[in-house]
Amino acid sequence: MPHPLRLAIAGALGRMGQQMTETVAADPRLQLVARFQRPGSVGEGLVERDEALSLADVVIDFTTPAASAELAKACAVRGGPALVIGSTGFTASELAAIAEAAKTIAIVRSGSYSLGLNMLTGLVEQAARALGPDDCDIEILEAHHRFKVDAPSGTALMLGEAAARGRGVELDNVAKRARDGLVGPRGAGEIGFAVLRGGGIVGEHIVSFLAEGETVTLSHAAGDRSMFARGAIAAALWVAGRPPGEYDMRDVLGFGGR
Repeated sequence: MPHPLRLAIAGALGRMGQQMTETVAADPRLQLVARFQRPGSVGEGLVERDEALSLADVVIDFTTPAASAELAKACAVRGGPALVIGSTGFTASELAAIAEAAKTIAIVRSGSYSLGLNMLTGLVEQAARALGPDDCDIEILEAHHRFKVDAPSGTALMLGEAAARGRGVELDNVAKRARDGLVGPRGAGEIGFAVLRGGGIVGEHIVSFLAEGETVTLSHAAGDRSMFARGAIAAALWVAGRPPGEYDMRDVLGFGGR
């Protein structure tokens, strides 16, 4: 891996793009070689996407699902650079495009780049394995700022996937995304999601295991976006020089077995 690692930041003018710029600039292991927005958007220290891709070892991308899928295709066509994706709310076709690109380049994609949240994911999986659907109901509550556009959050879905893995089921088969009106009794084995949006909440996630007479609660609250930036940098340092494939933070942290 070259030293320092050459990084480009996609969506540089967004909330996370600005946080990434600040955090990367302060890290001596890294060299910020380019910042870019959508194709055709230049100025304010920005360059065109193709120029950014030609300069970087790794691109960090916190944009939108459609933009991330398109960026993955563009990186794959060139044979690089590697990519760290933090966007959430993907459609099936966008995920398929990223998976196809990962046959050519190394991609880390995660619903959260927080170390604490990824540790929480492992705890949720273990708890779900121990507390079966006959014993406990699982409900996931997440809260974010008023500007977040997808719901449930990618992190909430990541936690739901962990709970489903623990129980040996597919999340799509047991997820209850919303309840409204006369919905009847709670279905056995459901993994429920509830969403709050408002103010400047960076991110809060609560996973509750509810049994008759007791409740086990696992939770995480984000104080500021710098923790996500630090996690994305860890992912960038890890993915540089890796073989093609789609990885996640479990792999970066050594939990994934790769």
